Amino acid sequence: MPATPDGPTLAFDFGTRCIGVAIGHPLGGVARALRTVATDDWAALDALVADWQPSNLVVGLPLALDGGEQPMSKRAREFAVALEKRYARNVHLADERGSSQEAARRFARRRADGAARRKDAADIDALAAAVILDQWFAHGGA
Repeated sequence: MPATPDGPTLAFDFGTRCIGVAIGHPLGGVARALRTVATDDWAALDALVADWQPSNLVVGLPLALDGGEQPMSKRAREFAVALEKRYARNVHLADERGSSQEAARRFARRRADGAARRKDAADIDALAAAVILDQWFAHGGA
């Protein structure tokens, strides 16, 4: 489904143990990390969708450096399908190559500025979701 610019967008950095979640609005084009939830914690995901009422959902698609699919690509695609069925929202896949490294850089900058502490590293997956969403917005939300 095409992106609709009329509401916020939730982004997900899907992992085998946890999912980073970020929020952003296409009008502002800036994402912010929300939280990290356990991969099987559908109640937490339900609450986030209910609270934010997103028009779009974006799932980071882990691709190999050459752009090819890898085993986690299939799991991320399955998660995207589950989101679409569960929430009846527009779900988009976004290339997430480099998002974890950029999230680590952002976290290091926040620590250097005194805005984050070591214990906040648990939410680095949420920062990765924010990077994914920032990149998705930068490419026109498509």
